[in-house]
Amino acid sequence: MSGLGSVFAFTRTEGRAAFVAYLEAGDPSLDRTADLVAALVSGGADIIELGVPFSDPVADGTVNQRAATRALSAGVTLSGILDLVARERDRWGVPIVLFTYFNPIHARGCERFAEQAASSGVDGVLCVDLPPEEGRVSLTSKLEARGVDSIYLLAPTSTKERMKIVRQAASGFVYYVSLTGVTGERERLPVGLDKAVRSVRRSIDLPVAVGFGISAPEQVEAVGSVADGVVVGSALVRIVEEHAGEKDLPRRLEERVAELASPLRVRSRS
Repeated sequence: MSGLGSVFAFTRTEGRAAFVAYLEAGDPSLDRTADLVAALVSGGADIIELGVPFSDPVADGTVNQRAATRALSAGVTLSGILDLVARERDRWGVPIVLFTYFNPIHARGCERFAEQAASSGVDGVLCVDLPPEEGRVSLTSKLEARGVDSIYLLAPTSTKERMKIVRQAASGFVYYVSLTGVTGERERLPVGLDKAVRSVRRSIDLPVAVGFGISAPEQVEAVGSVADGVVVGSALVRIVEEHAGEKDLPRRLEERVAELASPLRVRSRS
């Protein structure tokens, strides 16, 4: 069983969803990212998604776009991120998923990227603009041969045929996008999200994590009641943006994750 599979198996025994926390790697610097990720884990994150900064992040809202721009301006590269994971993976102690676009992988070469991701300790790769039809040929097989999971997206517009294709390509878990649009904090969850997630879970025999727009404890609780995982990103990236120059930034992140994840922990004790 992969590292991601082990986490979802564990949280299932606890009767709760996994809490997945996202940060842009290298915002405000790679050195600080190391401690910020450690703070997320201390706050209760079960899985970490590290964003690989890209110049045209079409799936990301404004908060994450600005984070990518800051990281690129700081000189952050894919090689630097992989080196960071290799150095810190044991200290963090939770599975690491790279959230990336295909261009940086293509520029490096899929075979070389898969080798480096595996040797660095990456547990999964979510390439948001790589369709599963192409991904199965160009990337997924190379990752799977090295024990790295390939994570794919489903959305409210996904058909049954698309679900079938994703299931054939995916491993680790499936990322369900809660709304049509880009990442970012929302005041309300989409109407009918619970029904949609249940439908996906009936069609996919992998854990289903839900993200995009989740930014409050009550939203985490609602999503956690129907999904296997809850992903929070922009709400955490915004804290980094607003407090990047402050020494207590790790504490702020740890406390915010603890607050957001608290409904899941309460559920596991009930």
